[in-house]
Amino acid sequence: MTQAARAAAPEDLTPTETAVWTAFRRGDTHDLREAGEAGAGCGPVAVDDPARAVRAEVIARLLLDGPPAEPGRVAALKLSGALVTGQLNLSGGRVLPYVELRDCRFEAQVLLPECRFTTLRMIRCAVPRVEAARVATSGDLCLARCEVPGGIRLTDAKVGTDLLISGLAVGRSRSGHCVAADGLTVAQDVEAELLRADGEFSLRSARIGGRLSLRGSTLRNPHGRYALNAARVTVEHTLYLSSGYLSGPAGGGTPPAGVRTRRFVCEGGLRLDDGRFGNGIIADRASFLLTGAQEVSLRRVQTPELRLTLQEPPTGRVSLAGARIGTLTDTPDSWPGAGGIDLAGCVYETLSARGPFPLAARLAWLADATPEYSPGPYETLAQSLRAGGEDSEAREVLLAKQRRRRETLPLAGTVWGWLQDVTVGYGYRPGRAALWMAVLWALGTVYFAAHPIPTPVDEQAWPHWNPLLFTLDLLLPVVDLGQSNAWRLTGTGQWVAAVLTLLGWVLASTVVTGVSRLLRRG
Repeated sequence: MTQAARAAAPEDLTPTETAVWTAFRRGDTHDLREAGEAGAGCGPVAVDDPARAVRAEVIARLLLDGPPAEPGRVAALKLSGALVTGQLNLSGGRVLPYVELRDCRFEAQVLLPECRFTTLRMIRCAVPRVEAARVATSGDLCLARCEVPGGIRLTDAKVGTDLLISGLAVGRSRSGHCVAADGLTVAQDVEAELLRADGEFSLRSARIGGRLSLRGSTLRNPHGRYALNAARVTVEHTLYLSSGYLSGPAGGGTPPAGVRTRRFVCEGGLRLDDGRFGNGIIADRASFLLTGAQEVSLRRVQTPELRLTLQEPPTGRVSLAGARIGTLTDTPDSWPGAGGIDLAGCVYETLSARGPFPLAARLAWLADATPEYSPGPYETLAQSLRAGGEDSEAREVLLAKQRRRRETLPLAGTVWGWLQDVTVGYGYRPGRAALWMAVLWALGTVYFAAHPIPTPVDEQAWPHWNPLLFTLDLLLPVVDLGQSNAWRLTGTGQWVAAVLTLLGWVLASTVVTGVSRLLRRG
């Protein structure tokens, strides 16, 4: 077929389709919308409007084996306000022209499995379902502000630049997924802001070269296990689960002051297990509504920052078990109550709070996270406080750890632990030892000074009786001041000396234990 023959519009085209054919060769936009409809969405396109009807097979012919561009032009399909009849099937094809569809309505699902595009942009379109497993683009893949009630499949898809699905309204498929994108690869950003999703949004093992932004989105799957299932996801930049702003275009980063915003809402479980995040996870003023066994699961995630600054606690369990976090920023309202937090094996270098979070509340947070005693969370918190220069608060945390441990010991261990706590605070309050020593020294001195001088052991070397030094010699183990062994006590005095000696050993051993513990931690 000659090039002139290929350029001519086929005779079986309708006038509308002929106009689309001509616009394709020129790379122009063919707009079928009426005045005032531009940007209003896809509602005005009626199913029985023949003036806007374009057969799917005509679009497929243009994209897969279309006419050559007019001289000095670049062929492209730019179509607005069309009713696409029949099923658009580009499975396994290669589409070289640029494709942009705005405010179009499709009668049937769009089939794009294993299709190759340069750039595909569908904006404010209504599509029953998009089937695009293993689709590939060298440029953007855009489904912004579309309505897709039957769900989208992007399993193992490869996007050369950005995946743009902000403002998308997507429903669940027969499998329960609204977006099935396991194994998705995106070279740059995934913009999914102000998205409304009903079903499981699955991004398992996805790789995203930039950021994943779900600002202002609402993910609903209250009767399934997960609303967002992104286990093993890799995000080179940041995951945003924060507020998006409604005025102005979708996207655009952090909402500026004075504009209307919408919070990120996750009605169902959220799973980021084994995820890797290059910059951080930002969940600011997000809302997690969980039921039954649903949970916010961040097990074994690795991220330089986790910002969990919520306005109300999640209604289910939050797990950071095995997570590796650089900076953990939270608020008292970020966490559920007792038994709803799992910090087993979680390690963070720095802990900071947005707003007041006193140490007593932080210790209650640890108690909630460890219904059964576990030393790890206490030691991690103490290490973080010490790294921030809060040595006294770190000691309070370690003291609280010992008190929790005491609850698990048998009776003898409990009594010994209580004695260490009262005397020197398990070695974390060494000043108590000096106070107790001074009290015992004074009491012993008064007692021995008020009683007759005892008989010396050696009649020939009559020592000088000094109740002050005698009491001190009894209290100090190992050290010999030459007094305690120089006098022979009887009766009550013998018992008083024995008690003072025993208490001296208790004080000394607890101090040595505490000092050695501090040295090991240091």
